[in-house]
Amino acid sequence: MKITAVIMAGGRGERFWPRSRSDCPKQFLSLTGDGETMIQKTVGRLSELVEAEDIFVVTNAAYASLVEEQLDMLPKENILFEPAARNTAPCIGLAASVIKKKYGDAVMMVLPSDHLIKSNRMYIDTLKTAVSAAEAGKNLVTIGITPTYPETGYGYIHFGSAESGMNGVYNVLRFVEKPNIELAKEYVNSGEYLWNSGMFVWKVSSIEENIKKYLPDMTEGLDKIYESAGTEAFEDTVAAEFPKFRSESIDFGVMEKASGVLTIPGNFGWDDVGSWLALERVNKTNEYGNMIQGDVISINTRNTIVCGSNKLIATVGIEDIVIVDTDDALLICAKDSTQDVKKVIENLKICNRNELV
Repeated sequence: MKITAVIMAGGRGERFWPRSRSDCPKQFLSLTGDGETMIQKTVGRLSELVEAEDIFVVTNAAYASLVEEQLDMLPKENILFEPAARNTAPCIGLAASVIKKKYGDAVMMVLPSDHLIKSNRMYIDTLKTAVSAAEAGKNLVTIGITPTYPETGYGYIHFGSAESGMNGVYNVLRFVEKPNIELAKEYVNSGEYLWNSGMFVWKVSSIEENIKKYLPDMTEGLDKIYESAGTEAFEDTVAAEFPKFRSESIDFGVMEKASGVLTIPGNFGWDDVGSWLALERVNKTNEYGNMIQGDVISINTRNTIVCGSNKLIATVGIEDIVIVDTDDALLICAKDSTQDVKKVIENLKICNRNELV
């Protein structure tokens, strides 16, 4: 069966302000110092498993030039634009309709555009297992991540020891929302829970059947999009139908309700790069625990992240701070407050300073 990949690339990466902006969000930035952007890494690591002509990107029309420039190996017709932000369920439904029109049925790997993977070999092996599980029936497969610490910012997948009958594949007992620290510790210590990574594998026919069952109000619009796919009417049809869909995540809309949901524990060095703190996980720190990029002099500085641009940055006597400099904005943030960076954007919008958003 044909294997395809759908890269979801419509996010705004607000917690990576001031580098990530509405006109060039996180997935189009290089955050690892090697010059390769997040979305380029995402597509590049799939080369062993799927052909470029079978990789689809779903993104905002405002990012058309960025996608075409950074992913020039993809056919232009594989870049699908969302005319409105409607979360992951409509995004996946749109891509499934296009793939169905092109191939009839196919395996569909759904992957975020802005995650980092340390072990590509283990990652590909895990995806191959997921593809086999998806092909084996009407299964919906999600890749979980074996937790390494009690993270409260992720949802969890409870799989217990519910073997599915396929090696390394488990039945999902339930999805649980982001826990408090006490519950997160219990989850990690039990060995029965995985982080929900937002990576999925299924046949197009399997996800369409579940969307029709659990999100029936999307059916008519998706049918129209399917009929128009590959024709001159496609863009106008998407523009007319897609905004009618209610904003819904695939997790809440389908996965938490469906039967036949499977999970595979992933141990491939995954990081969702959710805030500036991720930089010290994915880049080397010096002997003082500092992650330094740019022209920086640090004195009596420890456990600090400094990302410079064109000017010299000098730090003296600070600890546990994030400093990010750009041409028109400077962020100085306590490390334990990095999740609140997006509140800066809220204030900028209130103040009508949209040129900085």
